[in-house]
Amino acid sequence: MHDMKQLEQALGYHFQNPALLETALTHTSYANEARRGTKHNERLEFLGDSVLSIVVADYLFTHNDLPEGELTRMRASLVCESALFGFAQKIRLGDYLRLGHGEELGGGRHRPSVVSDAFEAVIAALYLDGGIEPARRFILPFVTQALTCKNTEDDYKTKLQEIIQQNPEERLSYVVTDESGPDHDKHFVVQVHLNSNCIGTGEGHSKKQAEQMAAKEALSLMGY
Repeated sequence: MHDMKQLEQALGYHFQNPALLETALTHTSYANEARRGTKHNERLEFLGDSVLSIVVADYLFTHNDLPEGELTRMRASLVCESALFGFAQKIRLGDYLRLGHGEELGGGRHRPSVVSDAFEAVIAALYLDGGIEPARRFILPFVTQALTCKNTEDDYKTKLQEIIQQNPEERLSYVVTDESGPDHDKHFVVQVHLNSNCIGTGEGHSKKQAEQMAAKEALSLMGY
């Protein structure tokens, strides 16, 4: 396990009670194998999920005038397992986890469910040690970056669709041509077709991302 000081630097916060952070990083498998009384992170995960939800909901409510249904959809996309796993990877959180022997051998450091749960537990540790503001300062950079990337990506497909719709007889479709890699690190290749002709190819760690990159290439080749 890596030095906790390095993780505190990544979190942008120094813990008054380091035991909170240690517990947040402790998986049940480690606690079950360790000496009696070792705490694991499931209770912190429960609290962190709520802290994350309120911080994200507050930000979305404050920064736009979207209706309730759209706000709910956006919040769900930012607090789901895949989003949290992506956030956690940016700070290499998996490197710091305390895992039992079996979980370690089974690839727990790269398992989305394990790492995303620990991410929520770390949020709870920040909240309990310093209050809502340290938690908010930690969470919001991930949220704002994700929203920026999402808006940029959405523009590629939307713009391409708008251009093609000028000719009603034309039809766009996206086709996955290759899928590889383990579950925690998938790689997709997608082609965008205009009728039966390929007009762009894109790659990404999700089908959606690969589709966006294919649309981006198509727009570039079309001179947009």
